[in-house]
Amino acid sequence: MRRIVGIALAGALLAACGNEVAGPSTSEYEAARTAKLNAAAAGAGKGPKKPPAEAPASEGNIEKGYVYEPAGKRDPFRSFVLEEAARRNKGERGPLEQFEIGQIALQAVVWGTDKPRALVTDPQGRGYIVKEGTPIGKNAGLVTKISDSTLVVREVYEDTLGGRTEKDIEMRIRQSQGG
Repeated sequence: MRRIVGIALAGALLAACGNEVAGPSTSEYEAARTAKLNAAAAGAGKGPKKPPAEAPASEGNIEKGYVYEPAGKRDPFRSFVLEEAARRNKGERGPLEQFEIGQIALQAVVWGTDKPRALVTDPQGRGYIVKEGTPIGKNAGLVTKISDSTLVVREVYEDTLGGRTEKDIEMRIRQSQGG
């Protein structure tokens, strides 16, 4: 019984592999490319330019008449660092600035390096890597110190008289309580 099932599966696999439609071979692609380059070089110095001829579908055209629309898409050549600086200048808030400090949990610390880092999670469980100087919390908090199991955040409050008060908040890694 097992032999019959094995032979049937092998036959089905062989039948399925034989029906695949392959794209153009490398030699066909190179020949078409060379023909295009030669045609472009021959017509480079002569009269008005003609629109390029449509390539056959076998050369890998996905869709005729496709036009790229960059509206609403990020520029792939623009630096993330510059975008972050522009966002800061506009006064937009980052994802960690949407929550109170008490809602953010410290999960892990990498502290034996020149640039210590910490992993914090928001109430939804999404993780963020922070370093000294990272804005965090709704009250304009900044990470000021990262040590072996703690993270210190300095928040600035404005009192009723308009005075500024700074407060250091220490976050600790929460140890799981075994049962």
